Amino acid sequence: MSKLEKRGINKNLLFVVLLLIIFGLAMIASAGVAYSLSRFGDSYYFFKHQLFYGVIPGLFILYTAQKINYNFWKKIALPLFILSIFSLILVFVPGVGSKVYGASRWLQLGPFSFQPSEMLKLSIIIYLAAWLESRADKVKDFYEGLVPFLAVVGAVSFLLEKQPDMGTLGVIIFIAMSIFFISGAKLSHMLSIAAAGFAALGLLIKFESYRMDRFLVFLHPELDPRGIGYQINQALLAIGSGGIFGVGLGHSLQKFNYLPEPVGDSIFAIIGEELGLVGIFILVLLFLSLAVIGFRISKNAPDRFSQLTAVGITCWITFQALINISAISGLIPLTGIPLPFISYGGTSLVFLMAGIGVLLNISKQTSSDN
Repeated sequence: MSKLEKRGINKNLLFVVLLLIIFGLAMIASAGVAYSLSRFGDSYYFFKHQLFYGVIPGLFILYTAQKINYNFWKKIALPLFILSIFSLILVFVPGVGSKVYGASRWLQLGPFSFQPSEMLKLSIIIYLAAWLESRADKVKDFYEGLVPFLAVVGAVSFLLEKQPDMGTLGVIIFIAMSIFFISGAKLSHMLSIAAAGFAALGLLIKFESYRMDRFLVFLHPELDPRGIGYQINQALLAIGSGGIFGVGLGHSLQKFNYLPEPVGDSIFAIIGEELGLVGIFILVLLFLSLAVIGFRISKNAPDRFSQLTAVGITCWITFQALINISAISGLIPLTGIPLPFISYGGTSLVFLMAGIGVLLNISKQTSSDN
């Protein structure tokens, strides 16, 4: 017989997340020394910024979110999602949105910058979980299940492609399809979405030169090592230099203005160089542990909404980590997406910790079999 139990906070999940945050701070402090000094005249600018604008507010938000009953998020799912869409549109408005490296992904709010796509990751999880729970008997229907789902994902995909932010788009699609599948979607519908998605991806690569360049470099890493192949070649050189035990924390050579974005998308390469295969194994083990804990929380969740939300949050973190690690290791084409809890970025970290707070609250109200 199944019954609801009030439990304390999931200490295993909290412990894994705190380890990831500490790991991330240590690597940002190490990887960002040269980059911080050259850009800001302070060797620990990125470390301080991540601590004061990411970790500290993130911990406060995590604490607050784990106190709020998860059903609250179901009540505000639609307005939260609409706010995310509105924010995505605002990045294209001159004077409000800011363009970095040719991409319109940021809102400038006075002295603070904000990346709406990070909020979207959490809001679309909550919205899809609430929406699919409300039409549990219609999920398998083509017109009342598949078509509305594709309309939501399509609208979001259009805005992300226009930024452009293909890495985030990939994560969003993975999240959405995971929630849709767990909610009871037909396998034939899932396969059709996957086939259409691969076809669309092929067209996006074909008709955009920089994407085609990344794809060609993925197929032939030796191609133009001083040009379009520079980042992946430097990343592979860093990982290969680390060997089993690494060159030692703080002793990377690639971080000295050789590897682009050493505290951002490329930080995994610095981890491989400084901590070696052992450090990579520990990091991957932490993400696998988080995935196991998250899916276990989902399995024991008290209702459909909390189950789908827990699946979405867990898939968000693990898929994003998988994409980043695979891209920097040369297993998939390069894409600009941060490594969760590790890469530099306050917006990303704050919303990740908000998601963990929601997951912790769900874990307090689980069902168990007796």
